[in-house]
Amino acid sequence: MSTLSVTVTPIELPLVHPFKIARGEELVAQTAVVRVHGDDREGIGEATPIERYGESVASVVAYFESHALASHDPFALESLLDPKIPAAARAGLDLALHDLIGKTLDKPLYALLGLDPFATPTTSFTIGIADADTTLQKVAEVGDHPILKIKLGRGSPAEQVETISAIRSRYGGILRIDANEGWDVDTAVRILRDLERYDIECCEQPIPAGYPEQLRAVRDRVSIPIVADEDALVAADLPRLYECVDGVNVKLAKTGGIRGALAMIHTARAMGFKVMIGCMVESAIAATAAAHLSPLVDWADIDGPFLVARDPFEGVTYARGKLLLPNAPGLGIRETALA
Repeated sequence: MSTLSVTVTPIELPLVHPFKIARGEELVAQTAVVRVHGDDREGIGEATPIERYGESVASVVAYFESHALASHDPFALESLLDPKIPAAARAGLDLALHDLIGKTLDKPLYALLGLDPFATPTTSFTIGIADADTTLQKVAEVGDHPILKIKLGRGSPAEQVETISAIRSRYGGILRIDANEGWDVDTAVRILRDLERYDIECCEQPIPAGYPEQLRAVRDRVSIPIVADEDALVAADLPRLYECVDGVNVKLAKTGGIRGALAMIHTARAMGFKVMIGCMVESAIAATAAAHLSPLVDWADIDGPFLVARDPFEGVTYARGKLLLPNAPGLGIRETALA
């Protein structure tokens, strides 16, 4: 086995629409492509830093510039993916190593994990916060996609309820909502009780992270299932959420990659939680890696490729939202002419 080396390339991903959530707005997503080179093969991954947790593309680049790999054996994952590595950098490296291992063994990632590629769920399509007319225009553009996730958390309670009312008047599919920590307990209860009549499948992170007893206070007073996102970064976060939420959102960018995501999924299952696998605004690299894990979960929110106007990579595809995994070694990523 030759020496492994790593290169990191920042990329910009222009979006179809401005993507606004309760914490802020972006027009262009910033991620980094992580490539691991060994022998005559290359593994490709993506680091998707989350600003809320003090990470950036610059911090990912700086990490790899100042830290050597712990091993030159791509199968030595325990050594290479030390939990002390910051989550975004570790996720990019983790994905690239799994891609390289799959290519070495000539197996897709789902096959390495023993998963059924046809047991994938249907993903939601996320609609960011916007004024009423723009929101309805976005819903119309989505067409007959069977699941929508609507971002809330900004504006008055009445305005937010009216947004869902307007959407429901035109859309008969499954609706999920996500407040991204935008409410306090009383506001969450008020809004969610008003939304119960609109057949909402679940609500993600209604209140700021760090207060599980307040999540329990919301859950105990409403009928819409509550899903933790910002409160559930890794498997070790889950015990304190027991009986406080109904489910958790697993993201590779939070867990540090595939190994961390598997640990979180299995921990959640052992605790009786429902499991969503989500994504950030990212390219097809990270979205495809998450899609390979989707046969293990109840809900999918892997819509990064829908939101990006020009993606230099191809991988997971969709049949009315159902995730279709590439049948190629590793992650199955293809680079397009845009790369």
